[in-house]
Amino acid sequence: MDLMKIYTDLLLNIGFKENEIQQNWTDLEKAYSKKSRHYHNLTHLKEMIESFESYHNQLKSPNEILFSIFYHDFVYSSSRKDNELKSAEFALSILPENAKLDKQLVFDAICATQLHAHNSIEDINWLIDFDLKILTKDWYDYKIYFEQIRKEYRIYPNFLYKPGRAKALKHFLENEFIFKTNEFRGLYEKKARTNIEKEISLLTT
Repeated sequence: MDLMKIYTDLLLNIGFKENEIQQNWTDLEKAYSKKSRHYHNLTHLKEMIESFESYHNQLKSPNEILFSIFYHDFVYSSSRKDNELKSAEFALSILPENAKLDKQLVFDAICATQLHAHNSIEDINWLIDFDLKILTKDWYDYKIYFEQIRKEYRIYPNFLYKPGRAKALKHFLENEFIFKTNEFRGLYEKKARTNIEKEISLLTT
């Protein structure tokens, strides 16, 4: 997958000038390639865009959702509580005045990836599910994922990290459904719950 081409085509499509796109791509690539990013990196973007490409015909506003994917983790630090808000603000800040894009939808979509709660806008539910699809991996790959998350939170000792991570995971299980779209529920709900339960048992034993 050529992320830069997908990004370039999108930005041209929504009203960026060609000479602006290269610098924006450089900034984006730099942000997602920081050494501290073991999971929230370009590989995560690629996997989300694979889901987007499979389901983009279900979306009313595909450009807004694709733009939101690219920027939803632009600001990411394990010690911050406002990553999604800052990412959303940054995403809007680079848009041209006359961008052919619903800015409010982009802002709301990126912010929604913080709590992953069901949204009244179905396009945002698709974005949330693309973000959570990692939970559906086979156990070996799921284990790699949670080990990468642990590395991102390495500033926290186990006695803080383990209960915090377990609490966040239990929150998913307490909801009636993890996934927000019927499509993802049908395909992945059971697998995601099994993975989460297994990880919680590792964290709490």
